[in-house]
Amino acid sequence: MPISLKMPALSPTMEEGTLAKWLVKEGDEVSSGDLLAEIETDKATMEFEAVDEGTIAKILIAEGTDNVKVGEVIAVIAEEGESAEDAANVVDSDAGAASEPVTAEEPAAPAAAPEPTPAPTPAQPAASGGRVKASPLARRIAGQNGVDLSGITGTGPGGRIIKADVEGKSASTPAPSAAADTSAPAATSAFETTIPHEIEKLSNMRKTIARRLTEAKQTIPHIYLTVDIQLDALLKLRSELNAALAPREIKLSVNDMLIKALAMALTQTPKCNVSFAGDQLISYQRADISVAVSIPNGLITPIIEGADSKSLSAIAVEMKELAGRAKEGKLQPHEYQGGTASISNMGMFGIKQFDAVINPPQGMILAVGAGEKRPHVIDDSLQIATIMSATGSFDHRAIDGADGAQLMKTLKELVENPLGLVA
Repeated sequence: MPISLKMPALSPTMEEGTLAKWLVKEGDEVSSGDLLAEIETDKATMEFEAVDEGTIAKILIAEGTDNVKVGEVIAVIAEEGESAEDAANVVDSDAGAASEPVTAEEPAAPAAAPEPTPAPTPAQPAASGGRVKASPLARRIAGQNGVDLSGITGTGPGGRIIKADVEGKSASTPAPSAAADTSAPAATSAFETTIPHEIEKLSNMRKTIARRLTEAKQTIPHIYLTVDIQLDALLKLRSELNAALAPREIKLSVNDMLIKALAMALTQTPKCNVSFAGDQLISYQRADISVAVSIPNGLITPIIEGADSKSLSAIAVEMKELAGRAKEGKLQPHEYQGGTASISNMGMFGIKQFDAVINPPQGMILAVGAGEKRPHVIDDSLQIATIMSATGSFDHRAIDGADGAQLMKTLKELVENPLGLVA
């Protein structure tokens, strides 16, 4: 019997994704562990491996298709001793059967045999708050052309609207809001301008960033607290430690040391190591620091678990490895989902100070500016020192201003007396 290859759930919260690219074609033989496709989730583009052996009999979802639901059949594999053509024909003949959820709607390449055209079935109207039955590709084409799906009769299995039903239709009234993608703000009208420009489709990651940051600013009452921190002692210690670690090819960054300092400040100020959860307050027993890393398609936050109890050298090695894989899109979900607080450092860009947006459900994020030479009072005399401004953004529903201020005070003391970071 043909093996149904279904859209995988690549993270615990994944409900749908984009089939970014097929790495195989119809007729290819595959074995367990072979790479089949690249799947774009809301956080990264991940590779999808084969579990079974056989021949790719039919590809049902074209590469580039958005909003493919988890569990939807994307391809069919013919088992050993079964021809790819026979397996494809079985899929075609069983497309409308309720007993097997293999639905051959829109193959990425021509089918082995012409697909029979069933008699048109009345389209299923959207119930109150429901959805018109349509394939993801049909929805995308309709959205691009302003076509109202509710007025189209579907010719696919069970009256489902497919690609052929939508192509050639002229724009009509806007599609019902129930059929819209709720993961990002819906476009109200086509963008028009006389300025030369390009239009780029938002990636799933960019849609998720837009949605989460909008929710964070709309629902979380932020309070911002800033301190100026003298870095000279920390920079001196960093230089000494790097000299000692050179034979092991480990190099500490200022950010590695700030990760450790924030983690220790959180454990010493436990009222800030929390999450707001409706009528509950979650207090964490360790400090897992999410570190903002810029990648080509947006931003991701790999996590240093238990940073409060790790050595600086361990943090440096782990952070280098995580950042490298983050930029390659190869992080696993557990490596970027979670965390008890975040740190975002824009000092390398010369940014003096900024306010960061909290990453829910975390209760705070630390925004780090550049260290720069400034006039500074030391022992009642005006001198030149390396000063860094750091701003903590706190969820005021969970963290009182006085507690946030205590955390920033503790952080300042740890950075200005950095031997405590290695004690």
